[in-house]
Amino acid sequence: MPLKVDVRQTGSTSLVRSKLEAAGADADYDTLAQVMTLVPSRFRDFVPARHPALRYGLVLNDHGFFWESQQVLEAVWAAAPQGGRERVLLRACIQIAGANLKLRMLKPHAAARLFGEAQGELERLSQRRAGAGGDGFADGFPVSALSAQLKAKLAQPLLSKADWVKIGAVGRT
Repeated sequence: MPLKVDVRQTGSTSLVRSKLEAAGADADYDTLAQVMTLVPSRFRDFVPARHPALRYGLVLNDHGFFWESQQVLEAVWAAAPQGGRERVLLRACIQIAGANLKLRMLKPHAAARLFGEAQGELERLSQRRAGAGGDGFADGFPVSALSAQLKAKLAQPLLSKADWVKIGAVGRT
């Protein structure tokens, strides 16, 4: 069972590493802890689409590290401006990573519920106007492509382990 450790509460990557090692963790938690320290306490106005922690969280999901992806994306979400479009998109991404993890755990109904919640967040996001800056995570993200992918998954009678969704690869060919 994964151990959840908040870097901001511990204040030390070595303490995070020791807690994770004590729990028998097998991923590269050194890198994960370092990435978590890149997340500011608060983003101003928006979450930059090219922020390294955000990009890393998406890559983790797309390479099958769903729990780790959730941890990074949750840290970015917590720092995102309240009421911002990025916060809505990040919540959807966190739910997708969680659904992917549920699929790996062979819990297709829980995964479908989380995919449905993510779909709802994407619909909510598509109804909100983009800001003037255009550099935020939600500004250039292909929301409709991810939404279509989730709709296709939800239309299946039963999801399988192979039905996990890549977030960062959406819209790329």
